[in-house]
Amino acid sequence: MKPVTLRGKLYLIPTTLGDMNPHDVLPQTVKRAIDFIDCFIVENEKTARKFIKAINPEKVQASLKIETLNKHTAIAAHNSMIAPCLNGINVGLMSEAGCPGVADPGAVIVKIAHEKGIQVIPLVGPSSILLAMMGSGMNGQSFAFNGYIPIDKNEKKIALKKLEKLSHDKNQSQIIIETPYRNNTLLEDILQALQPNTHLCIATDITLPTEFIKTLRVAEWKKTTVDLHNRPTIFIIHKM
Repeated sequence: MKPVTLRGKLYLIPTTLGDMNPHDVLPQTVKRAIDFIDCFIVENEKTARKFIKAINPEKVQASLKIETLNKHTAIAAHNSMIAPCLNGINVGLMSEAGCPGVADPGAVIVKIAHEKGIQVIPLVGPSSILLAMMGSGMNGQSFAFNGYIPIDKNEKKIALKKLEKLSHDKNQSQIIIETPYRNNTLLEDILQALQPNTHLCIATDITLPTEFIKTLRVAEWKKTTVDLHNRPTIFIIHKM
């Protein structure tokens, strides 16, 4: 009788939200996973290797097998990335920042793992979305992550007004993000599109020394100066 090969597991390994000591924000379970895993799926190989070295400086980099998963990765390559698990090898999935699978291309790998009966093990780490909600004072009982909204100014205005109405109608906080170099433009557009009494939380550089989290009404934000250029930022809208 042919022996049954035990399947490896897919570990979802969180990373830091910026350039900092990972031991300041990540539990020992992440280090232990890095210690025994040599096969990784990552967004960027260079930054992934830097992160692994910071977690475990003694780990031999030459022993690592790293596959890159991003918007340019062919769909046909997804199955081969998870294939080591079918041969009993554990695989680590890492995001470029924060938790893999959430606002992250790694979700497709997690989906395939479930389809193939591979155990998925999410590890504890910082999620900018949840940390922003925690610090916002908005409705933690009902909120929605909407990701990116349109870049076109008119379409963006329409999208913002829809989210504002939705937040009021459902009493549901609406979360959006933008490419960091466009943050200041998005903030300007938010302040122009939304009503003065609508609440807006800006959460930037979360967990970093330059962390800034503040919730004000739109009218109050118009009197405030904040520079968000190239700083990872979460925006939360809620019309009470």
